[in-house]
Amino acid sequence: MLLCAAAADAQTARALPIIAYYSGRATMVDSFRIEQVSHVIFSFVHLRTDSLAVMNANDTLRIRHLVALKARNPSMKVILSLGGWGGCRTCSPVFMSKKARKKFVQTTKKTLEDFHCDGIDLDWEYPALANVPGYPYADADRDNFTDLVRRLRRKLGPRYEISFAAGGFTHYIRQSIDWKKVTPFVDRINLMTYDLVNGYDTVTGHHTPLYSSPGHIESIDNAVRMLDSLGVPPSKIAIGLAFYGRIFDNVDSVSNGLFRPGHFRSGISYRNIPALLSPDSGFVYHWDPTAQAPFAYSPSRRWFVTFDDAASVRLKTRYAIDHGLGGLMFWELAEDAFEGGLLETLYNEDHH
Repeated sequence: MLLCAAAADAQTARALPIIAYYSGRATMVDSFRIEQVSHVIFSFVHLRTDSLAVMNANDTLRIRHLVALKARNPSMKVILSLGGWGGCRTCSPVFMSKKARKKFVQTTKKTLEDFHCDGIDLDWEYPALANVPGYPYADADRDNFTDLVRRLRRKLGPRYEISFAAGGFTHYIRQSIDWKKVTPFVDRINLMTYDLVNGYDTVTGHHTPLYSSPGHIESIDNAVRMLDSLGVPPSKIAIGLAFYGRIFDNVDSVSNGLFRPGHFRSGISYRNIPALLSPDSGFVYHWDPTAQAPFAYSPSRRWFVTFDDAASVRLKTRYAIDHGLGGLMFWELAEDAFEGGLLETLYNEDHH
């Protein structure tokens, strides 16, 4: 009995944090195995002038519902995420002001206390870098982000977690963040190693590959290696998995549509991918052994689909364990299958 208990404890100790972003309906989350996540990150809260704000009654309800789920998973942490893609329009001009940064930090602490949450995740996409067309950005964002994180840590102390969602691509890693100054103040860097081929691209590819390809350098491994070379401890990096795919249309059949001209059509939730790729759909499943990533192509529709599946999730989980990383995160829980989904695959591999 003691040996079995010791083995179980050892397995638990080795397991990495599993971090779920969540933007779905309040009660939808009840359908998932919330016991399998260590963190759930509510997406999103926003800036109201210079203050952190929960924007409406529905968001209030959703946050309170997530906190209530601690009855099912007492060790789970509930984190509030600021911004998101398109949700940080005013971040650059607001955080330009020291007074505004101070106000934001004060209101963040009060909000975390009021909602009984466990930390803040900054999803500013992106400091000092062009982002949503027309959104402001400035070189000063980089230093302002550093000061913001430093002030948050000073105000929140060790009780609350601080993380940020970091772009998983080369330009962000080189340009947006002063890694040496920021890293000591955060618990975790949630590396968005997805959308590495995105809705603005006109050539297909893997949007969340584990390894780089000759024609596509961006990948999980590339981002982790870059951060390591910049002195970021691997134990503070959580790599990102995609619980959704991207569909491109008008793609020719050369190389089964991979790295070919195309037009982004839409995203697709993981739970809908099996139906899309059903045997009578005309899609053929392919595996890229270089990128360690799946894709599918339909010659009749001329559609190309890039996504994560059980095989790629297992490999990414093993990569995180083998490289001593600080966790695995994914966007997002509401896109998973209710039964036999990617969270279950991730959890089982992590606790293997």
